[in-house]
Amino acid sequence: MKNEVSAQERVICLGKGLVTIPERLLLAHARGEVLFICGAGISMPAGLPDFRKLVVNVYNELDPSVHAIISKIPWGVCNKWETDLTALNNSQRAEIKRFLVGDYDVVLGMLERRLDDKTSGDSRVRHAVTEQLRSAKKKPANIHRALVRLADRGGTRTIVTTNFDLLLESAAKGQRTTLQSYSLGSIPRPTRQSDFCGVLHIHGAISNSSNRISELVLSDQDFGEFYLRRRLVPDFIYDAARLFNLVLVGYSANDPPMRYLLNAVAADGVRFDDLKERFTFFGTDSPDPVALEDWKARGITPIHYDAQNHHAGLLDTLERWAELSATNGKKTKIDKEVRRIVKTSRALAPDEDKDLFDHLIRRSNTSERIRLSALASSVNADLGWLDAIIKIGSEKSLERRL
Repeated sequence: MKNEVSAQERVICLGKGLVTIPERLLLAHARGEVLFICGAGISMPAGLPDFRKLVVNVYNELDPSVHAIISKIPWGVCNKWETDLTALNNSQRAEIKRFLVGDYDVVLGMLERRLDDKTSGDSRVRHAVTEQLRSAKKKPANIHRALVRLADRGGTRTIVTTNFDLLLESAAKGQRTTLQSYSLGSIPRPTRQSDFCGVLHIHGAISNSSNRISELVLSDQDFGEFYLRRRLVPDFIYDAARLFNLVLVGYSANDPPMRYLLNAVAADGVRFDDLKERFTFFGTDSPDPVALEDWKARGITPIHYDAQNHHAGLLDTLERWAELSATNGKKTKIDKEVRRIVKTSRALAPDEDKDLFDHLIRRSNTSERIRLSALASSVNADLGWLDAIIKIGSEKSLERRL
């Protein structure tokens, strides 16, 4: 039992100063059993706004009087912030109140109903949102490129996003790969087969055509329609969570999309025991144990990292993971790491090097393990490294028999 617990809790650092990742997640990725779900945080490095900033921009275009107020509201003040609202009507005051607590989907719904008395594709709010995102004409950031590489499940690439932009598709083209876009009702049902592939926009996607307003999950009524009435998104997420370890990137726990996503999975997690473990990369500028427990209470395993320097630690870790990926990593890089590590005797090697070496062996099939063993022998690795390879091979043989 002790060995099982230690294996479950084992974490791997893929390089000095990088985020430590549970090895069970790395091994699941090597088996093609990981599905990344990406939020607004991955597109902010490309110059696109998060949900809060998008709402502010929409008000700048459609209601300058409210914009003059919400654009000055500090982040995270909640209901402790006060200002003179006597010049506004009751509807505008209600929208600001909702903005203060971060209910941005509700804010847009209230604005849409106030201006257009409807929530549909040709409302002024949706036109404003579409133009905000379409006019940006941004190029994919490095994090898009890393995630597209990590989305490779072995012969096919699949990645989920709640973003409306097409930056993941652009990143794939830069890697000489074409990823088909799917949106809302056209998204294929989750399966481990190769036909479950592409960039899956579960909240809709902005069309490249300037003559078309796309269907988007944007307001509170949209979330009610696609999560509660039609159940398109919850059913998709639930099926995916049974087949894959879901990994959230680019979200905070209080993001409106995340509230709905978490509720969709957590509700089924209480009733069914076949859902796989879910993870999130969670960055803070300083340790925040309360926030970590908040994620755990929502049924998500948080992988914490230092968010300073514009989340550079996360990007470096994802790029390194992609570089050493068992699916499509660079073999020259993997071999270089093995040679570097075994130059030092195992007894004197730092723990992170021993853990990384063992992981590279543990995730390998028989032929790759033989190849890495020969590589280690060719550079005169001491017996400690070769003994580790034999021990891990014995563990894998025991697992197969059990």
